[in-house]
Order: sequence, then C-alpha cells, then structure tokens
Amino acid sequence: MGFIKYVKEEINIIRDRDPAIKSNMEVFLYPSFKAIMWYRVAHKLYVKKHYFLARLISQKTARKTGIEIHPGAKIGKGLFIDHGHGVVIGETAVLGENVTLYQGVTLGGTGKEKGKRHPTLGDNVMVSAGAKILGSFTVGSNSKIGSGSVVVSEVPPNSTVVGVPGRVVKRDGVKLPQNDLNQTDLPNPNLMDINHLQRENEELRNILTQFMKHVERAERKEKKNEDI
Repeated sequence: MGFIKYVKEEINIIRDRDPAIKSNMEVFLYPSFKAIMWYRVAHKLYVKKHYFLARLISQKTARKTGIEIHPGAKIGKGLFIDHGHGVVIGETAVLGENVTLYQGVTLGGTGKEKGKRHPTLGDNVMVSAGAKILGSFTVGSNSKIGSGSVVVSEVPPNSTVVGVPGRVVKRDGVKLPQNDLNQTDLPNPNLMDINHLQRENEELRNILTQFMKHVERAERKEKKNEDI
C-alpha cells in the first residue's frame, strides 16, 4: 500500500513539473523515479547502520540512472530530478520539500569540512542545470540557482543566485511560486557589471569633454589678452 501511494505521489510530481510526460506509465521510465525510490530504501538501511547494503544499493542505482544520492542524505517529500544525468547529492546534504534539481547539479562539499559537509536546501528550491552548491550552508526556501552557477556561501530565502562565484541578484521578498521553473529568464550579473562600467565610462567621457572645452576657452581668452 505504501509503494502504491508513493508511485501515485511521484506521478503527480512528475506530471506537474515535466510537460514532456504524456501518460502515467511513463513515470516508471524516469531515472528520477528509480533513483529516488531506491534512495528511500537505501536511506532506511543507512539509518539502521546497514552501511554496506545502503551503499551497494546507491552505487548500483547511480550506475543505472546517472544520479548519485548518498544514502545518508536527508530528503523531504516532492523531490524532482529532471533528466538527472550527473546529479550528485552528498552524504550530509539536507533537502526540504518540493525541491527541483536539473541535470549536472552537485550538492557537494569543499573537502575542508568535517561533520556537516554538504548544503541544506529549504523548501521549493530550484537548482538549474550544471549548478554546483558546495559547502555546509543553507540555501533559503523559495530560491532559484541559475544554470552553471557555483554557490559557496549562504543564500537568503526568496533569492535568485547566478554566476561564478554565485551571488544574489534578486531578493524582493516575494516568494517564487511552486510552478515557476524558468531556468533562462534570470538576471546576468556579468552583463549588469558591463552596463554599469559603460555608464561610468560615459560619465567620465562627458566630464573630460567639459573639462577640455573649459581649457580651450581659457587658452583662447589668454591669447586674446596677449594680443591686446
């Protein structure tokens, strides 16, 4: 009965967040479904200290799906991993409810910490393709991490983070809706910096132009006085 309930929940999650699915039966073909199902089994074994069996299941699942979830990670309800190849979730990672991860995402450590080494993601967090979140800090609920970003420090709730290293470029206090999975229309901090430099350059040009005009007027006035 528990398995049937789990399958129904997964069907609803996948159909809600992936427009490519056309029928309920397709859920059984999804790497995300297989990886999360076997993670739940491995995690129960891990909690009971059956570490070898837990790792055996997780490693076999990683080879079959391309999604590596350490059985020690703590994952809430509603996780959806789209495509999934190259996704890595570390041992001490903690994921809240309704988290969405795209392909190539890493929730890893920096190699320096002991104990809690991996990130904590709040509820309704979306991590776009290829993003890396490295370290034992928290990404606040309702936040978005842009494609290819490398995040190495705390992220407040309701934030949008992009870039390498990742930085918050949007935080307006408005919670991002659950179905807002747009990976592309995110601010570009590099373009913002370039635009800022262009504005400063234009201001300096204007100041220099005015200064040169002032110098020219002064020189003409001085020459005129000499002629007199």
